[in-house]
Amino acid sequence: MSQNCCRVCSRGLYSCHRRNPERRQIKHACRWFTVLSVVSLLSLCWMYICLVTFNDRDDVNWEGFNQLKLWVNWFMVLIIISAVLTSYCVLLLLFALFQVALGETPNLHCLHKFFLFLGVTFVVLGITGVSLKWEEEWPTVPLSLQATAPFLQFGAVGALTLLSLFVFRSFHVARKGSKLLIAVAFLVVSAAIFLCPLFIQSPCLIDRQDLPQKPELIGHRGAPMLAPENTMLSFNRSIECGVTAFETDVQLSKDRIPFLLHDHHNGSLLRTTNIKGKFPDKPSSRGADLTLEELQSLNAGEWFLETDPFHTVSELSGEEKDTARNQTIPSLLQLLRLAEEHNISVLFDLYTPDPKNDAVDTVDAILNSSINPSLVFWLPPESREHVNLRAPGFTQIYNNENDMHKGGGKHLNLKYSNLSFGKIRELRRKNISVNLWVVNERWLFSLLWCAGASSVTTNSCNLLKNVHQPDWTMAPHKYRTIWISVDVASAVIMIILFIFQW
Repeated sequence: MSQNCCRVCSRGLYSCHRRNPERRQIKHACRWFTVLSVVSLLSLCWMYICLVTFNDRDDVNWEGFNQLKLWVNWFMVLIIISAVLTSYCVLLLLFALFQVALGETPNLHCLHKFFLFLGVTFVVLGITGVSLKWEEEWPTVPLSLQATAPFLQFGAVGALTLLSLFVFRSFHVARKGSKLLIAVAFLVVSAAIFLCPLFIQSPCLIDRQDLPQKPELIGHRGAPMLAPENTMLSFNRSIECGVTAFETDVQLSKDRIPFLLHDHHNGSLLRTTNIKGKFPDKPSSRGADLTLEELQSLNAGEWFLETDPFHTVSELSGEEKDTARNQTIPSLLQLLRLAEEHNISVLFDLYTPDPKNDAVDTVDAILNSSINPSLVFWLPPESREHVNLRAPGFTQIYNNENDMHKGGGKHLNLKYSNLSFGKIRELRRKNISVNLWVVNERWLFSLLWCAGASSVTTNSCNLLKNVHQPDWTMAPHKYRTIWISVDVASAVIMIILFIFQW
């Protein structure tokens, strides 16, 4: 009775009918079962890509804002759609396997076929979009495998062991030619899964005593998860995280005073200020088109509460929300005073229409402040020679290894995916400081910690400050022991299942 109920439910969910289906060709059902398996695998891979690139979600949201002038968490929309698609495909595959286990022919309903087509279209469009608009993100995927591959392999061995029951059943009822094809395919897949640890490399496969020191934290525009970016509140909140440096973006106002703002194209004030309401005749203006007094009359905090870019506003107290609501655009001098007070370094990009001349004015403004020159990290490549002559006390930071060697520098600042872990270790052995940006996710921070990064620029200093050890480390010999044990156990279980089916 219970088995009949299971059959009826299975048919209803997979084939969308409850009566015994008419006899159809088994080949047709198997063909759609194969399609479903492939689409499920594709959707899982796409979901994996979305999850590992979540670290750089701000880039997607920024691109959406540039195109639509609307600040929405576009990446979260993508994640939700991908999660629904993946759940649907995986559940459908489980129902298909359940039908096979009950001896049913898995006849897929046409409605499911339509949804599978939509799913494939969505994944293909997503991969195409990443390749065309976000190509620099692809290196993150193989990099993430250095954190997940050991555990994915263990999971793959488990899945292979479970699925082997269905493979063996198909093998025993198949014809002679099909038996050979099934056997060869299964052995090739099994060998690939069992032996792939030979090619798995991870910096976290390391003896505990060899683990490098925890990377220092640099606040990316302050602490933008806790306060509006590039405001004094944001930098004060980052001090609470224990950052060793502020990372910011400097522009020059119409009256030649350096101020802090990231967006620098036409309409650059639209995202983070109320320029539409304050200066309705200048909504497309850049920061460089206004005087510092005009800039500081704008509200630079209300947008943070309205858009909640990191879904953290709910964690703020009423007083913190009121403070955030009343933030303004700071001058560089305000930040330098805060940095001097707390002995924190300042690292900045220079976004200006005339980089060379504006670099001169920026250097003069820094020298006219009372900050210790050694706390200033000079990153802009423009006028570096002038800066070295005018301010030899500044620490020169390079975004290119060749330029660093030519300039005799000892500090690199690169995107986290632009250096291999082997290269990071090599540079650290040469006593070269390596800062990597922008690192927000714990898994990525853990990998870079194992690799020996000196510091990371982060939006989530409030989260990473509480990471006291990498997510995982494992001695190489211990990993080999676990790997071989899991493979041997799986092989023994599959042999027993094969004999049982035979």
